[in-house]
Amino acid sequence: MLNIKACIFDLDGVIVDTAKYHFVAWRRLANELGIDFTERENEKLKGVSRIKSLELILKWGGVEIDKNRKKELTDRKNAWYLEHIAKMTPNEILPGVIPFLKSLQERGIKVGLGSASKNAVPILRQIGLLEHFGSIMDGTKVVNGKPHPEVFLKGCSELNVLPAQCIVFEDAEKGITAALDGGMIAVGVGSESVLGHAHFVIPDFKNMEFDVLLEILNEKMLSIRN
Repeated sequence: MLNIKACIFDLDGVIVDTAKYHFVAWRRLANELGIDFTERENEKLKGVSRIKSLELILKWGGVEIDKNRKKELTDRKNAWYLEHIAKMTPNEILPGVIPFLKSLQERGIKVGLGSASKNAVPILRQIGLLEHFGSIMDGTKVVNGKPHPEVFLKGCSELNVLPAQCIVFEDAEKGITAALDGGMIAVGVGSESVLGHAHFVIPDFKNMEFDVLLEILNEKMLSIRN
């Protein structure tokens, strides 16, 4: 039986959908550099750090620039992104998230955030969810981005739980890999075709009950052991 004491959530695509704002800002930057940038490419940037995202876009466009120029471009993209998130409201919290967070707190389950975003705190504050998280690990606090498990391992440490006592909720393939490599229970949020290597995949948090999820995970883990 699983002894779950904490849940760690990715931010983009799990708590809120800020991917659309990333897309608009990255596309604007890419187009200025003469690079075409579509939503398909944007999907490949999920869970990827800011600088590595830029490097991928430059690679796709066959553009080379120096290190200082990269910093200037990522800062410009982030400024455009911040303009969008400054207008966010609690209405942008994804369906079912708030009831699920409240159910965890009622059961004494610790809650953390593990995100590549360097804007996690202002986003959570903007949508009124900051107080729900006992630990916030983001791109300002880790050296290694996903699929390295550092962000989740540090989150477990700050929450004072073992990795095996934690469920990670992720919408990105690299995030699921990070959780698995860190020894945590990985639950994908989105498409099973993309997140099928997770222990279990849910489409979203609508009508999702923690007790039901835990029962399913226990059955999954039992079948794996057998």
